[in-house]
Amino acid sequence: MIKAFWLYTGPDGNSHVQRGSIADHSLVETDSAFFKETPAYSSSDWHNDPLAQYVITIAGILEFATQRGESFTIHPGDILLMMDHYGSGHKWRLTNDEPWKRVCVVLRAGADIQFVPDLS
Repeated sequence: MIKAFWLYTGPDGNSHVQRGSIADHSLVETDSAFFKETPAYSSSDWHNDPLAQYVITIAGILEFATQRGESFTIHPGDILLMMDHYGSGHKWRLTNDEPWKRVCVVLRAGADIQFVPDLS
């Protein structure tokens, strides 16, 4: 299983995070993919993500936080499932001296996201 974090808007209108993984050998319907790089020491204040997407980190270590105080750290190889399109949003900051290099895979509307929650 590949480690993943699902960032979503809950019924309370706030962003939340669920730790888990992406199911092995599963096909996910996608529309497109793009590559992005953000300079070292960058950060982003409160915002939402407009696209349902997997963000696969290639380089950089990031700390994410929600307004409700939930936090998590993304490392290279981790997958971030972005689905907090409205509500209170999230923020992030790079915590090491590398740029954030990533592949963003835009999910097809209604696609099975293949996310498996960590129940421990």
